[in-house]
Amino acid sequence: MPKLLGLYRHAKSDWGDGAARDFDRGLNERGVKGAELMGDHLRAHGVEWDLSIASPAVRVKDTLDKGLPEMSVKYDERLYLASADTIIETTQEHAAAYKDEQGEEPEAILVSGHNPGLQEVILELVSPSHETDLFREASVKFPTASFAVIECNVDSWDAVKKYVGKLTHFTRPRDLDPELGPQH
Repeated sequence: MPKLLGLYRHAKSDWGDGAARDFDRGLNERGVKGAELMGDHLRAHGVEWDLSIASPAVRVKDTLDKGLPEMSVKYDERLYLASADTIIETTQEHAAAYKDEQGEEPEAILVSGHNPGLQEVILELVSPSHETDLFREASVKFPTASFAVIECNVDSWDAVKKYVGKLTHFTRPRDLDPELGPQH
């Protein structure tokens, strides 16, 4: 059975909130609306996430708190502004720890964090033979609060590596509410 890797980028952050550090920036009004809308979308998508891991940055925590308050999340500092390699390695480590606790590997893991790392995971894992229109859209831009699912054709998370997947889902907030599209 293939493994499902969900990628969920934090919602729009507030550049004007006066946070001294990038890590501490929260969401702006559009971000809160996007987080709530996308949270509903993730629930409606129908995947039961066995494990959810996320960057502990305030904007990621706020995105999950506003959109998916019922979700149990493991925060990992390595996911803050992480590269694709770090995201994949961290996911594999959490999958192994889950297996140690539960006796079997998770089938579906949701990773919440930042760009460009999340978008780079798509570029790294999706094989050229699966470069669909959906892939092309996600590879051009992975906006705030976007959600993607990669189906990895592997039996174990340890086997997740370059070109083992196909993008089966990609939704941006503007796909659900045009008012959350780019501002001009």
